[in-house]
Parts: sequence; structure tokens; C-alpha cells
Amino acid sequence: VDTSADPETVIAGTIRSAFELQGQKCSACSRAFFPKSQWPEYKAKLVAATNKLAMGSPEDFKNFLGAVIDETAFKRVSKAIADAKKDPTCTVIAGGECSDEKGWFIRPTIVECTDLDNVLFKEEFFGPLLSVYVYDDAEPEAWTKIAKEINAGAPFGLTGSIYSRDRQRIGAAKKRLCYAAGNLYINNQSTGSVVGQQPFGGSRWSGTNNKPGSRGFVEQFVSPRTVKEALQHERAILHPHQQ
Repeated sequence: VDTSADPETVIAGTIRSAFELQGQKCSACSRAFFPKSQWPEYKAKLVAATNKLAMGSPEDFKNFLGAVIDETAFKRVSKAIADAKKDPTCTVIAGGECSDEKGWFIRPTIVECTDLDNVLFKEEFFGPLLSVYVYDDAEPEAWTKIAKEINAGAPFGLTGSIYSRDRQRIGAAKKRLCYAAGNLYINNQSTGSVVGQQPFGGSRWSGTNNKPGSRGFVEQFVSPRTVKEALQHERAILHPHQQ
């Protein structure tokens, strides 16, 4: 998130990307990076909006999210949250409650962490867990530096979003993150693409960067062949400049 970004767009896109479908989708937003100078405002709005999310049965369409899919998922995500609560570099600022009394329910959780080497920024937990790092935007080349850290962070490369209204900064981030996300979104949530309308796929540990929904993807299932036929017969051996 750049300092020029529209705050309401950032809040809406981040929450929808992180917590729709309980965060159990490959393109979900699992880590976010906010500028220090604007973090108090963003933090207040993120926490307030997250705490308002209704959770319960999917049969009630008023609920924004339901339970995670099974016990394995519940244990994986709840352990990550429990570990974060004990980590001195982490602060749970929203959610953090987990219950398996009736279903596998985990409140949408946001963890602020000051250590970029923390496991929260390195692994995917595939659940309603968003990890936030606050970068110092007062530092020289802060935007380029945080983009570099993001690129070198997690080993995955599926989706990502850049929020900025500064075209130069958007261009700089796109260049720095060219291998970090097979699907890169500008001022839009990092999830929700429709196969057939937007080719989708990632690289690194996320795949071979083939794009289902594109012509290139279909070529993976055939053996391409190039055929050249000469309609005029060339009988000369020497090139014109050699004659």
C-alpha cells in the first residue's frame, strides 16, 4: 500500500481478499504492507471493519464467512494464531478467537508483526489469517525497498495487489514484483478472477505460470509443430552477395 492510495479502496479490497471464503482460496490476501505514517488510520478502519464481519452458517446469506473446511485446517490456522499470541514480535489486533465446539470456526484475524522473517510472512496457512507489516515510508527509497522485501519474502508467486494513485510508483512496483505474482492487480483486490475472462496462474511454488483461460494454456495439451512450405523453388547454393 502506497501513501497515495485511496484508503476506502484499500480497506475493502484487503478484507474481501483476506476473509471471503474464510481465506481458503489460493489467491487470498495473506500478508499486507502498510506505510507507517498512515498506519493508525488504516489500523482503526481495518479492525473496525473486520470485527463487524458476520460469521456463521452459509445458509444465512447475511454471514460473510463460515467455518474452515475441516479439523486439519482448524488446527493449522488456530496453531498459527496461538503461536503469534506468544511471539513478542506479533500483536493480534483483530479476531484471534477459535472454537471447535460446533464446527471449525475461526474469527477473521489480523496480526501485526515487526519481523519480516516471521513464519507468518513465509508460509501459507490457507485460512482467515492476515499478517501485516508496517514499513517506514519516511526512509529514502522506502517504496522500492518494501517492494524488494516483498519479492524476496514468501516463495509463492500467485497473486498480489498494488494500491497507489502514483503512476511512477505503480510502474516501479510492477517492475520489482515482475516474478512475485502471476496475476497482479492494481487498486483492486487480489482475488476474484473468472477463468475465461481473466487468464489465471502463478509461478515459483504456485505453479508453472500457465494461464487457464488463455490460448497459451491450451497449447500445454498438444504437441505444437511449425511447418514451412516453399512455393518458389530455390536452387542456388551461394547467397547473392557471394556470387
